[in-house]
Amino acid sequence: MRETIATYFQTLQDQICQALETADGRGHFQEDNWKHHSGGGGRTRILQEGNIIEKGGVNFSQVQGQTSEALMRQMNLSEQADYFATGVSIVMHPVSPMVPIIHMNVRYFEMSNGTSWFGGGIDLTPHYVVDEDAQWFHQQLKNTCDQHHPEYYSRYKKWADDYFFIPHRQETRGVGGIFFDYQKPESDLEKLKLFDFVKAVGETFAPTYTHLMLKNQALSFGDAEKQWQLVRRGRYVEFNLAWDRGTKFGLETGGRTESILMSLPPLAGWKYDYQPEPESREAQTLLLLKKGIEWA
Repeated sequence: MRETIATYFQTLQDQICQALETADGRGHFQEDNWKHHSGGGGRTRILQEGNIIEKGGVNFSQVQGQTSEALMRQMNLSEQADYFATGVSIVMHPVSPMVPIIHMNVRYFEMSNGTSWFGGGIDLTPHYVVDEDAQWFHQQLKNTCDQHHPEYYSRYKKWADDYFFIPHRQETRGVGGIFFDYQKPESDLEKLKLFDFVKAVGETFAPTYTHLMLKNQALSFGDAEKQWQLVRRGRYVEFNLAWDRGTKFGLETGGRTESILMSLPPLAGWKYDYQPEPESREAQTLLLLKKGIEWA
């Protein structure tokens, strides 16, 4: 079944790239094929200097190898085994600070000892939190989750709040979304059901993000908003380099550095002891970067 899953992920990559190019109106993805040193490889697709997207990546990978000691510690494994991992990973950094950053990942992991699991999710990182957009975004995710299990949204929403959190800042990366990992099927039927859910999550991405792209691209902004965008991008970089499991997994398994770090923005900023003006939009956004907000 792992080949079926990998083939689907390639098709998903194709569909999402086409939708994003259409919505952007100018940018086109450049493809970079690569091979993994222990087996498999991937297709990295990058869109740069588009009309709406300044830098975005849609990556497919299908790699295999033997678990290292560092990887075993990271994944709490007690025995060494061969692994197979495949998935699609996406990050979009827009030109405008009025358009949010978005991330999606869907993945499947299988080991030679018979263990396998699915993971994934979608989360939104607005530079400026707009209640209407955050509520609409979460409702799209809830609609998808509710079609598969009545508890998925609340369970995976909380998981996203806890996961996409920057401990050293005591703030969430954005307005969250859904996140799930180590979802291990106990039967072939359950595996098919989990795969159907993962497919549904992947297919929720394009219509959701293209709507937010087109809704917000024409909103006016100035230098102050661009400076704030750099600050918020800096927070994004901090999370991805210090806390993100996917980044750590790629580096621990000797993955392709350029593909792993495609999630980083082209420019980011760190102002020493930055404090926004009281009651400003920037200050209001910081107040909403916390766990437990019921958006949907």
